[in-house]
Amino acid sequence: MKISSILINHMHEPVGFQLNDLRVEFKVESDQFFAITKKLSIYSDENPDPCWQSDWLDFNNNYFDVDLKLKSRTHYRVLVAVKSDDEEVEAESFFETGKMNESFEANWIGNSDKNIQNTLFKKDFKVSKQVKRARLYITGLGLYETYIDHQKVGDEFLTPGVTAYDQWVQVQTYDVTSLLKESNHELLISCGDGWYKGNYGFDGGKDCIYGDQQLAIAEYHLDYKDGTHEVISTDQSWQTTSGQITKSAIYYGEDLDETIEIGDWQQAVEVNHDKNILQDRLSLPIKVKEKLSVNEIISTPANEQVLDFGQNQAGWLEFYNREPKGTKIIFQFGEILQEGNFYRDNLREARAAFEYVSDGVEKWVRPHFTYFGYRYVKVEGNTKPLRKEDYQAAVMYSDLAETGNIETNNPKVNRLFQNIIWGQKSNFFDVPTDCPQRDERLGWTGDAEIFSNTAALNMDVFAFFKKYARDLSVEQEQHDGMVTMYAPAMGQNDGGAAVWGDAATIIPWNMYEDYGDPAILKQNYQSMKSWVDWITKNTQVPNLWVSPFQFGDWLALDGENPAMPTGKTDEDYIASIYYYYSSLIVSQTAKILNQFTDEQKYAELAEAIKNEIQAEYITPKGRLALETQTAYILALQFDLVDPKYRKRVVNDLVARLHKDNDHLKTGFVGTPYLCTVLSRFNEHKLATKIFLNDDYPSWLNEVNLGATTIWERWNSVQSDGSMNPEGMNSLNHYSAGTVMEWTYKYLLGINGHTPGYQKITFAPQFDYRLPKVSGYFETPYGKFSVNTKIETDENHTINLSLTIPFGVNVHVELPRSNGVSVKVNDKEYSNGKFDLQAGNYEISYQPTENYIETYHPDTPVTEILANENLVSEIDKIDPILNFFKNDPNSDLAKMSLTKLDLNFPFINIEPDHLKKINQLLEKTPVPGQGKEF
Repeated sequence: MKISSILINHMHEPVGFQLNDLRVEFKVESDQFFAITKKLSIYSDENPDPCWQSDWLDFNNNYFDVDLKLKSRTHYRVLVAVKSDDEEVEAESFFETGKMNESFEANWIGNSDKNIQNTLFKKDFKVSKQVKRARLYITGLGLYETYIDHQKVGDEFLTPGVTAYDQWVQVQTYDVTSLLKESNHELLISCGDGWYKGNYGFDGGKDCIYGDQQLAIAEYHLDYKDGTHEVISTDQSWQTTSGQITKSAIYYGEDLDETIEIGDWQQAVEVNHDKNILQDRLSLPIKVKEKLSVNEIISTPANEQVLDFGQNQAGWLEFYNREPKGTKIIFQFGEILQEGNFYRDNLREARAAFEYVSDGVEKWVRPHFTYFGYRYVKVEGNTKPLRKEDYQAAVMYSDLAETGNIETNNPKVNRLFQNIIWGQKSNFFDVPTDCPQRDERLGWTGDAEIFSNTAALNMDVFAFFKKYARDLSVEQEQHDGMVTMYAPAMGQNDGGAAVWGDAATIIPWNMYEDYGDPAILKQNYQSMKSWVDWITKNTQVPNLWVSPFQFGDWLALDGENPAMPTGKTDEDYIASIYYYYSSLIVSQTAKILNQFTDEQKYAELAEAIKNEIQAEYITPKGRLALETQTAYILALQFDLVDPKYRKRVVNDLVARLHKDNDHLKTGFVGTPYLCTVLSRFNEHKLATKIFLNDDYPSWLNEVNLGATTIWERWNSVQSDGSMNPEGMNSLNHYSAGTVMEWTYKYLLGINGHTPGYQKITFAPQFDYRLPKVSGYFETPYGKFSVNTKIETDENHTINLSLTIPFGVNVHVELPRSNGVSVKVNDKEYSNGKFDLQAGNYEISYQPTENYIETYHPDTPVTEILANENLVSEIDKIDPILNFFKNDPNSDLAKMSLTKLDLNFPFINIEPDHLKKINQLLEKTPVPGQGKEF
């Protein structure tokens, strides 16, 4: 037994974060479950005795909710202990508070010239005593990097992140003890425009959304070994000048001229900018999480030099400068080639370039205050030949740990999963953006809402979404409860749309369900209520949500107005369902938070809305007034149909899909639930078929066309490789990646769970087309991993390997297992329903119905002829297939041999031969499964 992980508010050793609703959670590793007790002790630097300590408590969960009044700028040591009858183990971690509510001694400083593109601030000072501890509390507007003696402080970039800067600005805390020795030192802060001042926003963007001057504020707190304390603050004693970045902005990119001699230092100006907006951070740091090498250097038909990194992603280019002084190199960024040439038209107004003027010094070079979404880089201006080893893609995103992945026997499906995860990496950039490349990159609420559960399976996103939920609530406070289209709203006031606005309720609720921590519900409870109240005040029809504008089923393929791709599903129907769901969430949240009056109020509202939806859109016998895929899906997903008529709606959905050739036509609203609803209501085979379609429209069609991330539209790239002429073609838009939640639920088998995954219902569904599925999900208690295989033996045995982390209880429900013997390690169960605790398990059983699909006596001859090996075996029994080989698609070939034998006497098959052929058919797996795996 060992303690393998300790998290504080879902973060590893957080420093300077807001730590409201303090929670310490931990993971225990053991290959079996047994009774243990737990204990938490917290120490501050001020006292050798604990400042908070629990009793020894029964291990009913793996966390402690700590009621401790924290002090500002204080280091806390955390000690977790667990013991059983046989042993006791412990592990340590720490957290450290930031400034909290402590006022800043420092002042905002700026340069008298507001038009400077790269404002530098510096101060020289001397440390004359031994330093025990040194901390830097700092932020800047718009973006900043800070250095001590030319060494960058911290390993994060694009600080302080993106917020509504007129409402709150995040302060970062850095441990700079190792950088401040007894010596003379130079402190330097470099600022850029960023989201704050640079051109940004929707439809081309605008300048100076939140301010018109680059600013910085910082305090360096030094504790000396002799017990004294010193604070060095930004004030008019600092010097300022302009740096070597001649222009930068998020969409623009950056121009960096290292031939510029930095000089003309002058006294900094103290600026009377609000200090009350300064708050300890919520944002996880944006870091360089990995680096990609150049896959290929391409010389295009247009004589361009293009670097191909093989993967669409977000971040920036780093390169080793070998160019003579004065050489200007221009890098442009794009997602795709067209006719073999560099292409960037889908970036719209975003310049998205990095221009560098060399100082002649060989070194690695990078941008500072921008980022790009790209796979390809066009290089111009170089005088030396391009070399692969001189370039690398620095992949950047918020510091999120990956928590899940899935792999199957199908390489295309595996590539799709990677595309989904890469889309998440590219767009979880302090806020969940819609895309990382064009003139948008905004925290769109709808994209974030529909993807939030999938996101929480792929990565640990509680802290990430807690910050974004704060962004939502800040905008709501400025808009009377209305949720803006994106957050931060960047000075825009548009909003109030269903699904998008429901991010205010659904995201906090999903995070509570996924992590079992009500802290995000407490943080956003008033905002959740205010959103539902806003709908109630603004709808045109009581208990239905009827309004002039909705996004509908955005980008659905069944719409009748290509200019407004809201889909065919009635927009008020969609909106009313989400009005119902948000009201229900608020009621359930009120119950958790012991707000019983609100619980009843919003439960009654939800019931009233549900009744109105049923009266308006569903007949008393369960027929929907709407006949779109999404309409059926939503009625089933949100349990709007009387259970006794549910099968009718399922059948109507299946019939609708058959009319659509078993292909999806759904958009933002229907796609997340399509496969889930089918599998939930016993149509898993059809769900898998739709998932595995690889022609247009489908997920795998994108893979076939070379996608390495998820596209905005199902046809952003057309079958000939050209871009969709309708425009709006981001090739890195994660929304449709919501299907991965279905794969975790029904392919991997994590079908249900209590909040925080302490109890899991393991109920996989199997399909012969995906006979091998393996994967894992790192629950808050530890890694839950699954490996399944449909064997090719005579009985088509199902073999599973299951690893359950300590503290998790798993209820197993295996399909097609009633009355069969299920072997679990050395035990046997009489059916496939049983409970397991921590450990490693090997499970096998022979299902009541085979999953391997074979040919059969009714298989058309034309299908048999497509399998050369099968034809060869039949020829050994009887040469009857020779009759059809010259015309394998004839009307006769579309019938089975059995039917032909019964109806066409001139087709002479010996009865014994036909019997042997049919026996062979029933033993032969359809290609794509069986012995091929």
